[in-house]
Amino acid sequence: MPDTSPPGSVVNPRRPDLRLPVGSCDTHCHVFGPPDRFPYAPDANYTPHAAPIESLESLWDLLGFDRAVIVQSTVHGTDHAAAVDALRRGVGRYRGVAIIRPDTPDDEVARLHDEGFRGARLHFMPHLGTTPPSPEDIAAVVDKVQPYNWHISLHLAGTGIVDYQDLVRSLPGRVVIDHMARVNLSQGTETPEVHTLLKLLELENVWVKLSGADRLAVHPPSMQDSAEYAALLARHAPDRVVWGTDHPHPNTHGYMPDDGDLVDTLATVAPTEADLQRLLVDNPTRLFDFDR
Repeated sequence: MPDTSPPGSVVNPRRPDLRLPVGSCDTHCHVFGPPDRFPYAPDANYTPHAAPIESLESLWDLLGFDRAVIVQSTVHGTDHAAAVDALRRGVGRYRGVAIIRPDTPDDEVARLHDEGFRGARLHFMPHLGTTPPSPEDIAAVVDKVQPYNWHISLHLAGTGIVDYQDLVRSLPGRVVIDHMARVNLSQGTETPEVHTLLKLLELENVWVKLSGADRLAVHPPSMQDSAEYAALLARHAPDRVVWGTDHPHPNTHGYMPDDGDLVDTLATVAPTEADLQRLLVDNPTRLFDFDR
Protein backbone atom coordinates (compact mmCIF):
# COMPACT_ATOMS: atom_id res chain seq x y z
CA MET A 1 0.00 0.00 0.00
CA PRO A 2 1.41 3.45 -0.87
CA ASP A 3 2.31 5.82 1.92
CA THR A 4 -0.88 7.79 2.58
CA SER A 5 0.14 9.24 5.93
CA PRO A 6 0.58 12.95 6.62
CA PRO A 7 4.11 14.37 6.44
CA GLY A 8 6.11 13.33 9.48
CA SER A 9 3.62 10.73 10.69
CA VAL A 10 4.51 7.33 12.05
CA VAL A 11 4.16 5.19 8.93
CA ASN A 12 4.41 1.84 10.70
CA PRO A 13 2.91 2.21 14.18
CA ARG A 14 3.68 -0.54 16.65
CA ARG A 15 1.16 -3.02 17.96
CA PRO A 16 0.10 -1.83 21.42
CA ASP A 17 0.81 -3.90 24.50
CA LEU A 18 -2.76 -3.40 25.72
CA ARG A 19 -5.37 -5.82 24.45
CA LEU A 20 -8.70 -4.12 23.76
CA PRO A 21 -12.11 -5.66 24.49
CA VAL A 22 -14.22 -7.02 21.64
CA GLY A 23 -16.35 -4.28 20.12
CA SER A 24 -13.94 -1.46 20.96
CA CYS A 25 -14.61 1.80 19.13
CA ASP A 26 -12.20 4.50 17.90
CA THR A 27 -14.60 7.42 18.30
CA HIS A 28 -12.53 10.11 16.58
CA CYS A 29 -10.70 9.71 13.28
CA HIS A 30 -10.75 11.28 9.82
CA VAL A 31 -10.68 10.15 6.21
CA PHE A 32 -8.89 12.36 3.68
CA GLY A 33 -9.56 11.61 0.04
CA PRO A 34 -7.98 10.06 -1.84
CA PRO A 35 -8.31 13.38 -3.67
CA ASP A 36 -8.58 11.80 -7.11
CA ARG A 37 -11.87 10.23 -5.92
CA PHE A 38 -12.91 12.68 -3.22
CA PRO A 39 -11.44 16.14 -3.94
CA TYR A 40 -10.64 18.49 -1.11
CA ALA A 41 -12.78 21.60 -0.71
CA PRO A 42 -11.55 24.53 -2.82
CA ASP A 43 -11.34 26.73 0.30
CA ALA A 44 -9.58 24.14 2.49
CA ASN A 45 -6.88 25.88 4.54
CA TYR A 46 -4.49 22.91 4.47
CA THR A 47 -3.82 20.02 2.12
CA PRO A 48 -3.08 16.75 3.91
CA HIS A 49 -1.72 13.60 2.36
CA ALA A 50 -4.47 11.15 1.57
CA ALA A 51 -5.73 9.02 4.46
CA PRO A 52 -8.33 6.75 2.85
CA ILE A 53 -10.55 4.33 4.69
CA GLU A 54 -8.36 1.40 3.62
CA SER A 55 -5.41 2.73 5.62
CA LEU A 56 -7.62 3.33 8.64
CA GLU A 57 -8.95 -0.21 8.53
CA SER A 58 -5.40 -1.56 8.48
CA LEU A 59 -4.63 0.59 11.51
CA TRP A 60 -7.70 -0.59 13.41
CA ASP A 61 -6.76 -4.21 12.72
CA LEU A 62 -3.35 -3.54 14.25
CA LEU A 63 -4.66 -1.63 17.27
CA GLY A 64 -7.66 -3.85 18.01
CA PHE A 65 -10.67 -1.70 17.12
CA ASP A 66 -13.84 -3.24 15.70
CA ARG A 67 -15.87 -0.04 15.36
CA ALA A 68 -15.13 3.58 14.54
CA VAL A 69 -16.60 7.07 14.27
CA ILE A 70 -15.46 9.08 11.26
CA VAL A 71 -15.51 12.81 11.89
CA GLN A 72 -16.01 15.02 8.86
CA SER A 73 -12.97 17.23 8.28
CA THR A 74 -12.96 20.86 7.18
CA VAL A 75 -10.67 19.66 4.37
CA HIS A 76 -13.80 18.20 2.72
CA GLY A 77 -16.13 20.93 3.94
CA THR A 78 -19.79 19.94 3.64
CA ASP A 79 -19.10 17.35 0.94
CA HIS A 80 -19.49 14.13 2.92
CA ALA A 81 -18.84 11.75 0.02
CA ALA A 82 -15.57 10.32 1.41
CA ALA A 83 -17.08 9.73 4.85
CA VAL A 84 -20.26 8.22 3.37
CA ASP A 85 -18.14 5.84 1.29
CA ALA A 86 -16.30 4.79 4.45
CA LEU A 87 -19.50 4.25 6.42
CA ARG A 88 -20.91 2.06 3.68
CA ARG A 89 -17.80 -0.12 3.81
CA GLY A 90 -18.37 -0.62 7.52
CA VAL A 91 -21.87 -2.06 7.07
CA GLY A 92 -22.99 -0.80 10.47
CA ARG A 93 -19.59 -0.91 12.20
CA TYR A 94 -18.90 2.78 11.55
CA ARG A 95 -20.73 5.99 12.43
CA GLY A 96 -20.16 9.58 11.31
CA VAL A 97 -20.13 13.13 12.67
CA ALA A 98 -21.11 15.69 10.04
CA ILE A 99 -20.52 19.35 9.30
CA ILE A 100 -23.96 20.90 9.04
CA ARG A 101 -24.60 24.51 8.04
CA PRO A 102 -27.74 26.61 8.52
CA ASP A 103 -28.34 26.31 4.76
CA THR A 104 -27.87 22.52 4.63
CA PRO A 105 -31.07 21.14 3.07
CA ASP A 106 -33.26 19.16 5.43
CA ASP A 107 -33.31 16.21 3.05
CA GLU A 108 -29.49 16.14 3.14
CA VAL A 109 -29.57 15.78 6.94
CA ALA A 110 -32.09 12.95 6.56
CA ARG A 111 -29.84 11.26 3.98
CA LEU A 112 -26.78 11.53 6.25
CA HIS A 113 -28.74 10.04 9.13
CA ASP A 114 -29.70 7.09 6.97
CA GLU A 115 -26.02 6.64 6.06
CA GLY A 116 -25.04 6.44 9.74
CA PHE A 117 -24.24 9.97 10.89
CA ARG A 118 -25.16 10.66 14.50
CA GLY A 119 -23.69 14.06 15.32
CA ALA A 120 -22.86 17.54 14.01
CA ARG A 121 -19.56 19.25 14.77
CA LEU A 122 -19.16 22.98 15.43
CA HIS A 123 -15.69 24.53 15.22
CA PHE A 124 -14.45 27.34 17.44
CA MET A 125 -10.91 27.09 16.07
CA PRO A 126 -9.67 30.14 14.10
CA HIS A 127 -6.66 28.21 12.75
CA LEU A 128 -9.05 26.06 10.69
CA GLY A 129 -10.02 29.15 8.73
CA THR A 130 -13.58 29.23 10.05
CA THR A 131 -15.36 31.97 11.92
CA PRO A 132 -17.01 30.72 15.12
CA PRO A 133 -20.69 30.18 14.42
CA SER A 134 -23.11 32.84 15.60
CA PRO A 135 -25.84 32.02 18.13
CA GLU A 136 -28.33 32.17 15.28
CA ASP A 137 -26.31 29.71 13.19
CA ILE A 138 -25.92 27.34 16.13
CA ALA A 139 -29.66 27.41 16.78
CA ALA A 140 -30.34 26.67 13.11
CA VAL A 141 -28.00 23.67 13.12
CA VAL A 142 -29.51 22.33 16.35
CA ASP A 143 -33.00 22.63 14.87
CA LYS A 144 -31.94 20.62 11.82
CA VAL A 145 -30.41 17.70 13.70
CA GLN A 146 -32.58 17.52 16.82
CA PRO A 147 -35.33 15.45 15.13
CA TYR A 148 -32.72 12.71 14.63
CA ASN A 149 -31.40 12.85 18.21
CA TRP A 150 -27.91 13.78 17.01
CA HIS A 151 -25.40 15.10 19.48
CA ILE A 152 -23.62 18.44 19.02
CA SER A 153 -19.83 18.17 19.06
CA LEU A 154 -17.82 21.24 20.08
CA HIS A 155 -14.20 21.70 19.00
CA LEU A 156 -12.64 24.17 21.44
CA ALA A 157 -9.14 25.00 22.65
CA GLY A 158 -7.31 27.16 25.19
CA THR A 159 -9.85 29.10 27.24
CA GLY A 160 -12.68 28.04 24.94
CA ILE A 161 -14.38 25.78 27.48
CA VAL A 162 -14.63 28.77 29.84
CA ASP A 163 -15.58 31.22 27.09
CA TYR A 164 -18.39 28.99 25.77
CA GLN A 165 -19.60 27.34 28.97
CA ASP A 166 -22.95 29.14 28.75
CA LEU A 167 -23.41 27.75 25.25
CA VAL A 168 -22.72 24.22 26.51
CA ARG A 169 -25.30 24.69 29.25
CA SER A 170 -27.90 26.04 26.83
CA LEU A 171 -27.77 23.31 24.21
CA PRO A 172 -30.53 20.70 24.22
CA GLY A 173 -29.71 17.05 23.80
CA ARG A 174 -26.25 15.56 24.15
CA VAL A 175 -23.16 17.76 23.88
CA VAL A 176 -19.73 16.24 23.24
CA ILE A 177 -16.55 18.19 24.03
CA ASP A 178 -13.80 17.10 21.64
CA HIS A 179 -10.20 16.36 22.66
CA MET A 180 -10.69 17.07 26.39
CA ALA A 181 -11.35 20.72 25.45
CA ARG A 182 -7.71 21.06 24.35
CA VAL A 183 -6.81 22.86 27.57
CA ASN A 184 -3.28 24.02 28.33
CA LEU A 185 -1.84 21.52 30.81
CA SER A 186 1.39 23.41 31.42
CA GLN A 187 -0.13 24.70 34.67
CA GLY A 188 -1.50 21.31 35.65
CA THR A 189 -5.17 20.58 36.21
CA GLU A 190 -5.90 23.14 38.93
CA THR A 191 -6.99 25.71 36.35
CA PRO A 192 -10.26 27.50 35.50
CA GLU A 193 -10.50 25.54 32.25
CA VAL A 194 -10.26 22.11 33.88
CA HIS A 195 -12.56 23.12 36.73
CA THR A 196 -15.12 24.41 34.22
CA LEU A 197 -15.05 21.17 32.23
CA LEU A 198 -15.44 19.10 35.39
CA LYS A 199 -18.40 21.23 36.43
CA LEU A 200 -20.02 20.89 33.00
CA LEU A 201 -19.58 17.12 33.18
CA GLU A 202 -21.93 17.13 36.14
CA LEU A 203 -24.71 17.86 33.63
CA GLU A 204 -26.28 14.62 32.46
CA ASN A 205 -26.16 15.57 28.77
CA VAL A 206 -22.47 16.57 28.56
CA TRP A 207 -19.88 14.07 27.30
CA VAL A 208 -16.17 14.40 26.57
CA LYS A 209 -13.84 12.66 24.14
CA LEU A 210 -10.63 11.57 25.86
CA SER A 211 -8.75 11.97 22.59
CA GLY A 212 -5.84 14.19 21.64
CA ALA A 213 -3.45 13.12 24.42
CA ASP A 214 -0.56 13.89 22.07
CA ARG A 215 -1.87 17.42 21.46
CA LEU A 216 -2.18 18.19 25.17
CA ALA A 217 1.09 16.61 26.31
CA VAL A 218 3.43 19.21 27.78
CA HIS A 219 6.63 17.21 27.30
CA PRO A 220 6.14 14.83 24.37
CA PRO A 221 6.84 12.09 23.57
CA SER A 222 5.72 11.43 27.15
CA MET A 223 1.93 11.63 27.35
CA GLN A 224 1.68 10.80 31.03
CA ASP A 225 0.35 14.23 31.99
CA SER A 226 -2.45 14.19 29.43
CA ALA A 227 -3.24 10.54 30.20
CA GLU A 228 -3.62 11.42 33.89
CA TYR A 229 -5.89 14.33 32.93
CA ALA A 230 -7.99 11.92 30.84
CA ALA A 231 -8.15 9.56 33.82
CA LEU A 232 -9.40 12.43 35.99
CA LEU A 233 -12.22 13.11 33.53
CA ALA A 234 -13.05 9.41 33.27
CA ARG A 235 -13.35 9.09 37.04
CA HIS A 236 -15.54 12.19 37.18
CA ALA A 237 -18.04 11.09 34.52
CA PRO A 238 -17.38 7.40 33.83
CA ASP A 239 -20.58 6.88 31.83
CA ARG A 240 -20.07 9.91 29.55
CA VAL A 241 -16.53 9.50 28.26
CA VAL A 242 -15.36 7.98 24.99
CA TRP A 243 -11.90 7.64 23.42
CA GLY A 244 -10.37 8.10 19.97
CA THR A 245 -7.05 8.10 18.14
CA ASP A 246 -7.59 11.31 16.12
CA HIS A 247 -5.78 9.51 13.28
CA PRO A 248 -4.20 10.71 11.03
CA HIS A 249 -3.50 13.56 13.47
CA PRO A 250 -4.16 16.55 11.18
CA ASN A 251 -2.49 19.87 11.86
CA THR A 252 -0.02 18.28 14.25
CA HIS A 253 3.12 20.38 14.57
CA GLY A 254 6.31 18.98 16.00
CA TYR A 255 5.47 15.74 17.77
CA MET A 256 3.66 13.04 15.77
CA PRO A 257 2.44 10.20 18.03
CA ASP A 258 2.67 6.51 17.40
CA ASP A 259 -0.91 5.21 17.58
CA GLY A 260 0.32 2.14 19.47
CA ASP A 261 1.66 4.47 22.18
CA LEU A 262 -1.68 6.30 22.27
CA VAL A 263 -3.57 3.06 22.85
CA ASP A 264 -1.19 2.10 25.64
CA THR A 265 -2.06 5.33 27.52
CA LEU A 266 -5.38 3.59 28.18
CA ALA A 267 -3.65 1.60 30.91
CA THR A 268 -3.66 4.88 32.85
CA VAL A 269 -7.00 6.22 31.60
CA ALA A 270 -9.02 3.04 32.15
CA PRO A 271 -6.97 0.80 34.46
CA THR A 272 -9.47 -2.06 34.91
CA GLU A 273 -11.22 -4.36 32.45
CA ALA A 274 -14.55 -2.87 33.51
CA ASP A 275 -13.22 0.65 32.86
CA LEU A 276 -12.00 -0.33 29.38
CA GLN A 277 -15.28 -2.04 28.55
CA ARG A 278 -17.26 1.03 29.53
CA LEU A 279 -14.97 3.54 27.79
CA LEU A 280 -14.39 1.68 24.53
CA VAL A 281 -17.56 -0.40 24.09
CA ASP A 282 -20.55 0.46 26.26
CA ASN A 283 -20.38 4.27 26.15
CA PRO A 284 -19.77 4.53 22.38
CA THR A 285 -22.62 2.09 21.74
CA ARG A 286 -25.01 4.44 23.56
CA LEU A 287 -23.67 7.72 22.24
CA PHE A 288 -23.38 6.74 18.58
CA ASP A 289 -26.40 4.44 18.38
CA PHE A 290 -24.53 1.27 17.47
CA ASP A 291 -26.37 -2.02 17.39
CA ARG A 292 -25.86 -3.90 20.64
